[in-house]
Amino acid sequence: MPINRQRYADNWSDIALSVKEAALWRCRHCGKQCLRPGEKPSNLTRSEWTMATLSVHHANFMPEDNRLENLIPLCTPCHIAVHGGRNGNVSPGQLSLFSYIYDENGVLTIIPNIHLFSLTFS
Repeated sequence: MPINRQRYADNWSDIALSVKEAALWRCRHCGKQCLRPGEKPSNLTRSEWTMATLSVHHANFMPEDNRLENLIPLCTPCHIAVHGGRNGNVSPGQLSLFSYIYDENGVLTIIPNIHLFSLTFS
């Protein structure tokens, strides 16, 4: 499902940047330290760099609602997990970041492929 940019505020980039800065570039869900703008260590692959990118999630899934309490800084894997579980708008490449396990009751659990998330930056 493509992103409808018309639903976002004209100053969305500024809003998102302020949320990321306030979070000190850390994912609110998993605590992962993410890369700042212009920070791209040369030893990272594109996948590794993407997983270390911080985005801003609308908690109520409404991009028009930019109240601070609705905006959550999330790393790419956590953001994908949130959207994958609700809207199913996740690409096959993004899905490969996770393992999917159904328990005996048919409940789906999404688990990050930990070896992909244990990146450190210097």
